[in-house]
Amino acid sequence: MTDRLERMLNLTATLLDTRRPLTLEELAERLEPAYPAEKVARRRSFERDKETLRDLGVPISVEMVDELGGEAGYRIHPEDYYLPDLGLGDEERAALHVAVTAVRLEGGAAQAGLRKLGGIEGAAAPPVAQLEVTPALADCFDAVAKRRTLEFDYRGEARVLEPYGVVHRFGHWYVVGRDRVRDAPRSFRVDRIEGKPSAGAVRAFEPPPDVDPAAFLRADPLSYGDEAPIDALVLVDATRAAWVVDDLGADAAVEGRDGGAVVVQLRVVNREAFRTWVLGLLEHAEVLAPPELRTDIVAWLEAVSGGAT
Repeated sequence: MTDRLERMLNLTATLLDTRRPLTLEELAERLEPAYPAEKVARRRSFERDKETLRDLGVPISVEMVDELGGEAGYRIHPEDYYLPDLGLGDEERAALHVAVTAVRLEGGAAQAGLRKLGGIEGAAAPPVAQLEVTPALADCFDAVAKRRTLEFDYRGEARVLEPYGVVHRFGHWYVVGRDRVRDAPRSFRVDRIEGKPSAGAVRAFEPPPDVDPAAFLRADPLSYGDEAPIDALVLVDATRAAWVVDDLGADAAVEGRDGGAVVVQLRVVNREAFRTWVLGLLEHAEVLAPPELRTDIVAWLEAVSGGAT
């Protein structure tokens, strides 16, 4: 396995560095670790490496090496592989800096991405929310993008899912789609997936047209945590009222206020997740009840403002 990974890295570098398409024989002469000497085994190993790289998003081009089209060659066009310069200005990079520091992701991927886009510009913002990154999250995003089925164990049961989307809701990531075992729509909290999911073939299914992954979670609010549920009342101003009602469902709106504001009621199971949701609305939301939830939000905001640099 180590030899194959090294060979695929060398294959990628070789195909990027060439100015003309290279035949399999030419690649076999240049690459280390080497492909098998026997032609059929060599072709089989190369095709497996090529398909693996393509599945990872590496754009390997197949081109004829002569006008007669008698033999195929391979290369990677740099313009297809590398991220082009986005031409971001100082103010745009500063805005991105505020965004990635206000909403924190585990690890340093966001800051590393800023450096690749031209460097960190401007001042950081106090954090208003933090998103968890769980081990299976990358597998879920990849499966959605490539329409792969996912097989995994969840609460001790084997599941086979056609994933339609990944949704962040109430402090947790959920992968949603059609459960083939139950032939029904289902949502699964990603951090509760047991072990590493197994992905199927690319383009193994087709999502329904106009599918809304967020809708899979609206009917199951009690699945967002494990604490005793408590009903919360939140006042949302007119600038965010329509968005919040659309997100929670029309039944969540319990009172209209002057100017288009609305009071929504939602059942809170995970208090930390509730805080993240409220803070995501910034100054456009106010917790009205119960008192303990309001106190928790105020205390957290005071701690953040006191510790901000």
